[in-house]
Amino acid sequence: MGSGGLELPPGDEGHEGNSTDVPPGTVSLARPMETHSIGPELDWGAEAWHEVRTRAQRAGRAYIWLNLVEQRLRAVVAAVLRPIYEPVHGDEWVVAAAGPAGQEWVHRAVAVREVSRRKGYLLDPADDNVLSFLTLPQLRELMVQHWPCFEPYIDERRDVELALDELEVTRNVVSRNRALSEAVLNQAERASARLLEILGSGGDVPSARRLPVDAVEDLVGDRYADVVAVHSDRVRLMRQFPAEDIFGGARRLDAIGIGLNLLVQNFSGRRLVRLAEGGCRVRLLFLNPASSAVKRRERELGIKRGELSRAVEMNILHMRRVRGRLRDPGAFEIQVYDETPRFTAYLVDGDGSDGIAVVQSYLRRTRGMEAPVLVLRNGSRVVKSGEVDEVGLFGTYREEFEAAWVDSRPVS
Repeated sequence: MGSGGLELPPGDEGHEGNSTDVPPGTVSLARPMETHSIGPELDWGAEAWHEVRTRAQRAGRAYIWLNLVEQRLRAVVAAVLRPIYEPVHGDEWVVAAAGPAGQEWVHRAVAVREVSRRKGYLLDPADDNVLSFLTLPQLRELMVQHWPCFEPYIDERRDVELALDELEVTRNVVSRNRALSEAVLNQAERASARLLEILGSGGDVPSARRLPVDAVEDLVGDRYADVVAVHSDRVRLMRQFPAEDIFGGARRLDAIGIGLNLLVQNFSGRRLVRLAEGGCRVRLLFLNPASSAVKRRERELGIKRGELSRAVEMNILHMRRVRGRLRDPGAFEIQVYDETPRFTAYLVDGDGSDGIAVVQSYLRRTRGMEAPVLVLRNGSRVVKSGEVDEVGLFGTYREEFEAAWVDSRPVS
């Protein structure tokens, strides 16, 4: 008998002192029930899990944009209003700036900050201020109330308000963990990018004029070297990144592959002429249509003998006609190589930090149109221990192109 007057339940039969009879006044401990997994009526199928993951991915992307915008807007509000109110009101400058119209929400922010202080939620001293507890609509209200103070720095008030209006729908959906449609997400990303541009995002990447820097890439891009996009095939690439966006306005274009269809068949000869006449230096490296490597590739793909070699030859002839229309044919070089083709790559402005590359590997049974595509951004660097570490793939493909170019021969 323990101090609480309770007795352990009897053990198994066959042991000394054990009995199936429970003496009066004792309390039996129930045997643990066997654990069971969630039944079929509560389970999610593959389709439900796919939907949930899609919701989480969209909400995550939207949250990153909203977080960037809110931090930037908070910094702008502080930079403009603090010098005006802090000399007179000290730490209470946000309360003073809110004025009578904002008394309710600013005092609510003060109360939330105090609760966070008591419970130890404030891990960063930089967040121990009222401004850090204001929401996006409240930051907007401060800006609108004091617009004459912001006018010297921001051209159009209407542009700011329209962008914030578009973001408000996304903010409500994300904060309540509801489904975010792809259309609303795209709208939020456009509005966020526009707002960050107005407020000064500080993300001046040279190649952004050709391939805009995604918010997710900007935050976690170093995890994937300089790969900024992956597409399952070339059709999906062209939907997101058309040939005009890839090659338009290039000052240098180096391409290596079998037939270079992405360039030859999707970028007109007239555009290539204008590009070259505008100062672009072009170097095109085709697989020799008369080489044994073409015959092996035809066997791999299961196509008729001579079909691939004729297609490559037609592409080369087309590029020769383009070159023949130029005042300076030396700026438009065409060469062929005889080695086994390993990849196709289009290096745009590859000699500078604003370079973009589109790369595909050749698979044994898959045509180039159907092969996975990588999009690379040149100039990606990661700082480790105070040193700049090159982590990109762009340089690897550029070196491969230069080596192949040296070993190739020109087309007259």
